[in-house]
Amino acid sequence: MCMDILLGLQWGDEGKGKIVDFIAPDYQVVARFQGGPNAGHTLHFDGIKHVLHQIPSGAFRPEIKNLIGNGVVLDLHTLKNEILSLTKLGVDLTRNLFISKKAQLIIPTHRALDAASEKQKGENKIGSTLRGIGPTYADKVARVGLRVGDILLPDFKERYNALKARHLEQLRFYAYEVDLQEQEEQFFEAVEFIKSYPLVDSEYFINNEIRKGSRILAEGAQGSLLDIDFGSYPFVTSSNTTVAGACTGLGVAPHHIGKVLGIFKAYCTRVGSGPFPTELFDETGERLRRIGHEFGATTGRPRRCGWLDLPALKYAVMINHVTNLLMMKADVLNEFEEIMVCTHYELPDGTITDQLPYCLNSTKVTPVYQRFTGWQCELTDLQSFEELPAALADYIRFIEQQVGVPVTLLSYGSNRKDTLMRA
Repeated sequence: MCMDILLGLQWGDEGKGKIVDFIAPDYQVVARFQGGPNAGHTLHFDGIKHVLHQIPSGAFRPEIKNLIGNGVVLDLHTLKNEILSLTKLGVDLTRNLFISKKAQLIIPTHRALDAASEKQKGENKIGSTLRGIGPTYADKVARVGLRVGDILLPDFKERYNALKARHLEQLRFYAYEVDLQEQEEQFFEAVEFIKSYPLVDSEYFINNEIRKGSRILAEGAQGSLLDIDFGSYPFVTSSNTTVAGACTGLGVAPHHIGKVLGIFKAYCTRVGSGPFPTELFDETGERLRRIGHEFGATTGRPRRCGWLDLPALKYAVMINHVTNLLMMKADVLNEFEEIMVCTHYELPDGTITDQLPYCLNSTKVTPVYQRFTGWQCELTDLQSFEELPAALADYIRFIEQQVGVPVTLLSYGSNRKDTLMRA
C-alpha cells in the first residue's frame, strides 16, 4: 500500500496545503486528484505566504515529483502565472511538475458560462467561484470537453473553435454577452508555455512509481461535504472530493491505498451558499472570523464561521474510512472562555439524531451542543501532546471518543513549525 490520501472533512479551507507541505518529506510523489483553480492551498514559511491553486503542495520540495492528475480541470493561464510566481521565488518546476494529458481544459467560455449560470439562478445561486469549474466538468461528462493532451494535436485549434461555438450558443440562450479577445490571447500563450513541461500519461506514470515502491501522497481540493454525490447537494462542487475520487482522479486501484488522513478545523467554516447548521451570526462568529483570518484564499470572500459539527465530521470520517485525524487552527480558540461542540441534531419532529438528513438544505435542524471550558492560553513551541493545556487535551479526547479515530496531528499556527505530531 503505497498511496496515502489527504483530504478535507468539512466544507473546504481546512488547511490542506500547510499539511501537505509539512508531511511531504515522507513522500516521493505528491499528486493532485480533483478540482481546479477554485481551490486555494495556503502555505506559510520563511515569513512568506504562498497560495497554490492548481500546483500540488509538494512544489516547494525540489526532490518531490508533483503530478496534476486526470481528475483535475486545468486553467492553463492560471497555471502559467502560478509557475512564473514560483520561479521568482527560486522554485524550478521544469523537472518535477508533471501534468496528465487526460486532465480537462478550462477554456475562456467556460468562465463565461459559469457567470451566466450563476446570474440566471438569482437568489438560488450556488456560490460558485466563477472559475469555470462546473461547466468544464459538465463538458467532461457530456463527452465534448478538451483535454491537455489535445494541445499536442495538429487540429487543436479546430477542436477549440468547435467547443467555443457550442458555448456561444449556450451563452445566447442566457442572453449573456462576453468579450473573449484578451482571454483567448492569454489562453493560447499559456498553451505554448505549458508545452515545455512534461505532459504525461498519468495513469502509467503513477503506477510506475507504485511499482518502484515510491511513497505517494494524493492531495484533494475542497472538502468532503462539498462532494458532488455525498455533499450538501446542490451546494457542492462538481467533482468527487472523497477517497473514491483519488482512485478515479489518478488511475490508482483501491488496494494501493494506505492511510487516509482527514483534516478538519477545531471549529467550522464555509464559503458561499448552502446549509451550515452550526453557523454563528453573532459577535462570536465574527470573532472566529477575525482571529482565524477567515477569508477565501481564492476569492477573498469572508468565510461563514461556526462551532465544530460532530455529526458532519463523523459522516465524513465514515464515507472516507479515515485512519488519522489532523486538527487545524486550534490556536484560533485560544482566547475563548467556553467552546461549544454540536453533538447531535434535533429534527423538526423533535427527533434527536447524530446522522445527516437526506437533504440538509431543506431539512431544518437545530444543533444540540455540549459546552467545554476553553484553555485560554497561547500555544507556542509545543514538543509533545503531553504538553497541551488540560482543557485542549480534553477537547481533543472528546472528539476522538465521539468519532472513533485518533487525532495524530495538531496545528496551532500558520507556520510550518507550529505543528505537533503524535508518535
